[in-house]
Amino acid sequence: MTLTAPRALPRWRGGRSLRRRGPLATHRWYVTPWLFLLPALTVIVLMVLVPFVNTLQLAFTDSTLLRTGGFVGAENFRRMFADERFTTALLNSTLYAVCVVPVMVVLPLMLAVLVSSVERLAGFFRTTMYLPVVMSPVVVGLIWTNMLDKKGLVNEVAATLRIASAPFPFLSDRWLLLFSAMFVTVWMGLGYYMVIYLAALVNIDRSLYDAAAVDGAGPVRTFLDVTVPGVRSTMALVAVLSSVAAFRVFGEIYVLTNGTGGVGGGDLTMTMLIQREGTGLQARTGYAGAISLVMFVILGGLLLAQLAMQRKQRNT
Repeated sequence: MTLTAPRALPRWRGGRSLRRRGPLATHRWYVTPWLFLLPALTVIVLMVLVPFVNTLQLAFTDSTLLRTGGFVGAENFRRMFADERFTTALLNSTLYAVCVVPVMVVLPLMLAVLVSSVERLAGFFRTTMYLPVVMSPVVVGLIWTNMLDKKGLVNEVAATLRIASAPFPFLSDRWLLLFSAMFVTVWMGLGYYMVIYLAALVNIDRSLYDAAAVDGAGPVRTFLDVTVPGVRSTMALVAVLSSVAAFRVFGEIYVLTNGTGGVGGGDLTMTMLIQREGTGLQARTGYAGAISLVMFVILGGLLLAQLAMQRKQRNT
């Protein structure tokens, strides 16, 4: 009697026997990852994709809050570029980004270097600098509104020190109000970007600082030749994040102007104009959708330009 060994079952990719094959075993490797992604995908579709498609559709209609409206083609965009308020809002938002972004890229890095060099009180300074980040923009706006008022703390100190004979019109002058809002934005965001830089500073090789010290480099030279190159990619990330946030500014301007957009609407921003046109009983949702679409294109182009510059710097 000859004994023969049982023939081994054929195996498929991954070394798994076909004995385990079945409806569940066959498809679980395709279904399981999507089950994990399903909650996040559902939120993205419902909260991002669907509103975007709806806005895109509204941009080419004359819809209002109480009326669906019909297709009007590019009429909203022709009206928009002839609207003086849109030109003002675009100028203010662009100026906001141009002034705020460089400060947000450099100043938090300098603070992160100073905080990381302090050993005993590092935790205290980190907490103190991060406090404005966790505060509500409305609360921050109310605080600074009281401080910048004609009878507020800043003008009272200036009068006491005899810096000015009359109160500064921080909340009534167009440009002073805009730059005051920029200051509030920088004050709120310093701690957030400082924490990002602190995480990046940890990854810099300490031997580079030792070599710089041996070569006799001072603090400024060390900062420029060691720290800045070590966090260059983080600086690009901060530039992208801060530029988007600055161009989309809303809370600071809204609270400082009490929702009016300044005297004669001279301090309107893009987001404030969208809010003004897209809310209320007289809302023109189609026109607001067109402004939103233009803002989306501008931000998309800004991000692509920054990514291209970052890629160019990596290749050089």
